[in-house]
Amino acid sequence: MPFRPEHIYQDLSDQLFAPCEATPVRAPQWIAFNDDLAEQLQIPQELWATDEGLQVFSGNQTPEWAAPAALAYAGHQFANFVPQLGDGRALLLTEVLDKNNQRFDIQLKGSGRTPYSRGGDGRSPIGPVIREYLVSEAMHKLNVPTTRALAAVATGEWVQRETAQPGAILTRVAKSHLRVGTAQYVLQLRDYNLLKRFADYVIDRHYPELNNSETPYLALLESVQNNQAKLIAKWMSLGFIHGVMNTDNMTLSGETIDYGPCAFMEAYEPATKFSFIDKRGRYAYQNQPAIGLWNIARFAETLLPLIHDDPDTAVTQATAIIEKFQETYEACYWQEMSAKIGVSDINAAKPLLERYLNLMQAQQIDFTQAFRFLGDQTPERAQRLFENSDSWQLWFNDWRDATDNSQLHQVNPAYIPRNHLIEQAIQAALNDGDLTIFNRLQRMLAEPFTEREEFSDWFEPAQAEQAVTQTFCGT
Repeated sequence: MPFRPEHIYQDLSDQLFAPCEATPVRAPQWIAFNDDLAEQLQIPQELWATDEGLQVFSGNQTPEWAAPAALAYAGHQFANFVPQLGDGRALLLTEVLDKNNQRFDIQLKGSGRTPYSRGGDGRSPIGPVIREYLVSEAMHKLNVPTTRALAAVATGEWVQRETAQPGAILTRVAKSHLRVGTAQYVLQLRDYNLLKRFADYVIDRHYPELNNSETPYLALLESVQNNQAKLIAKWMSLGFIHGVMNTDNMTLSGETIDYGPCAFMEAYEPATKFSFIDKRGRYAYQNQPAIGLWNIARFAETLLPLIHDDPDTAVTQATAIIEKFQETYEACYWQEMSAKIGVSDINAAKPLLERYLNLMQAQQIDFTQAFRFLGDQTPERAQRLFENSDSWQLWFNDWRDATDNSQLHQVNPAYIPRNHLIEQAIQAALNDGDLTIFNRLQRMLAEPFTEREEFSDWFEPAQAEQAVTQTFCGT
């Protein structure tokens, strides 16, 4: 089947985007190209890590099939509403239909200034590009809904942050770049017809089954809510901390987006946060479900004019949906966590899990290894992890009586994008352009559930001197 670029979203209204060309770069070079994703999207072979592809994915050349545009959106950032944000350093090149007739966006990120840059340079240092490439692709392999990375290109130019750093551009692929913040932006335009067209577009693109609903906009709210509840439960089951759950970073498709100050927790501590800008821990690990609910409430506000002509009735009906979030999230969370210990009866799994998490917190045990080792044929590694404490041995005996752990290695990963390893890859690229660690991490994370001797040195959590305690957005 042929490559099928389209530009349907731009047909809704010219108020929702700003046409904009990428800013050319001096000396682009390939960092990485994702052959498997390119094949799925039916990207023309002449762009696969070729000189022509390098020009396209660096923004130096606009192909005839592209209509580059920066998308408009608003957003609550740390609970403070900003009426216009938008793509300050990103350009949507095109929508494309893949082999399965599913629609995806292809976007350049770090491609220069746009009308929404608000004084920024529109560029990205190489560090955030490496982080997003590795972590988003790892999340895909961990079966978490996520945006993906098609390409990464070094620009041959310097980007000024605290210091001058090498620049890079990521090509990001998403089911769409529509966010809660996009709906907030449309609402404030105070154009009912546009709001309706936008909501209908979201339904057609992501939830076409709702077209038969008698209350499609209530159903849209519930569908987006359910997808977010499932997504956050997935995050929690892996110890993943998004780091900046602003409404402009919550997709309507239910994908994880924007891998800025994200990180994976090692020693289990529910209050863990990494983001340098999250001074009060608003987006800490334990707060993610509550923030998800808060963001969904903001989405509900954008749909009220469509839900019912009477504002009070609209609020009542939307509230009834939102009140289901916690129940849905908890059902998803306990299902994910029950699978991690191999106990299918969730009622039996809950007390075992609560005891195990308490043990992990008390002894500061690595989240990933604590669950991975339960799938071993013998308990030696788990015993060593918990120093064979009496409390662990009591728990282990009770768990062993309740579980069938034969499949746990297919549920609990051996490898995650550990913060210190990502940092090592970034520093090697920053210091001398060395991509050896980056490429090795790609190979390891491509099969996260399969332990391999060649990666035994990267199996363990960070030593004290290696620990990364803060992460940054990179903007």
